[in-house]
Amino acid sequence: MAGHRDVAARKRNIEGRTKVKTGCTTCRIRRVKCDEIKPFCNRCRSTGRTCDGYESPFKAWEAQSLDIFRVASGCSKPDTRSRPMQPTVLLEVTPQDIDLLNRYFSTKTMFDINMGCYEEARQVLQASLTDSSVRYAVSSLRALREDLETSGDGPTSIAQPSPGFSYGLQQYNMALGGLLINMSSPSSNILKSALLCCRIFISIEQVQKNHSAMAQHVIRGLRIMHEYRARPYLIDGQLVPAHNGQLPFLDVFIIKLFSAPCKFADLPAAADVGGKTLSVTLDTSPEEDVESCNVRTILPDMRTTLTRIATLTLELLDKVSQLVSLEAALRLIAEKAALLDSLDSWLNDLELVQTAPEPISMSFLRIFRLILRIVLLGALDSSPNADAELQMENDRLQNLANDVSERVKNYITCKGNSG
Repeated sequence: MAGHRDVAARKRNIEGRTKVKTGCTTCRIRRVKCDEIKPFCNRCRSTGRTCDGYESPFKAWEAQSLDIFRVASGCSKPDTRSRPMQPTVLLEVTPQDIDLLNRYFSTKTMFDINMGCYEEARQVLQASLTDSSVRYAVSSLRALREDLETSGDGPTSIAQPSPGFSYGLQQYNMALGGLLINMSSPSSNILKSALLCCRIFISIEQVQKNHSAMAQHVIRGLRIMHEYRARPYLIDGQLVPAHNGQLPFLDVFIIKLFSAPCKFADLPAAADVGGKTLSVTLDTSPEEDVESCNVRTILPDMRTTLTRIATLTLELLDKVSQLVSLEAALRLIAEKAALLDSLDSWLNDLELVQTAPEPISMSFLRIFRLILRIVLLGALDSSPNADAELQMENDRLQNLANDVSERVKNYITCKGNSG
């Protein structure tokens, strides 16, 4: 009788537990609190269990990212009839291939800007020889970039998306699908594949001017680097070596990408009259003319200052990657704090010349600043406070990118109507 009561009590205890929504797969199945240490939690390891890893960071937004593509093109699914399902497979990586991919990376701003991403391009192409997800991603970027150069920089035709666009979407879908499966239990090679694909996904989304989806790739890629410790870090006053020291440095690539100038020149104010968009010339006072002139004059200086901070950030990241002593790490903490202060000062200066509506080019500078701040916050630090601040800044970046996506879409629409 007593044994029956014990069984019933244990059953009630299990049924009454709160459902565990975060943590590794093993702890979630067991319905116990996970310490969420990456790549394998200490709770499983301390009890001799096999930690089955964490849910893929790509799972939550694969469909959403592809839906943005389909809305932009007006197609419900990719048309694969005009091209083969398999991408072209490189047999070797040539300097010409590296130069071409480096050029394709630059689509975020203007064609043919040399960002100096030759090493990043070489890593991607080398991985594409053996990694199907990277190969699909490269094929997608190539197809979409070629389609953009052929069709021009205007709005995508909703009535009839081109075969190149449909093929690019198909390859993108296959790359994301492969990562979704592999990231359920990531090894070092799979993490490397994910970060290399993130480089391409960010460029793909910028080809399509989907800055909202671009921010998702940026946030999740940087989160992978932070959670899986791509560089040495400090914890409880001790310097801990990188857990995955061979991972590609996605943060370096992103900083190079956003250091390039923005191509958007804001259009005149517009009014909607009878369904037509008409340019409106506004009468301005001398004071307003001076303010507008000040904005145009100070914006290049703001970019120069931010680019200088970005250069110092890249130097800091390189030093962090080579850390071997606690004393050196503490010196870098001071450098990191100084750079964060510089970003705050830059923002204060920008607010002094803020106009309404804010130029799109200035909004891109705000995105760049937030990315630098997120990268710096994640460098060296692994404290709960840093994680909470990172989440807050990630949310700000996503909200700003969502706003920029809408404004860029309106910009392209107005540009098409005025042309």
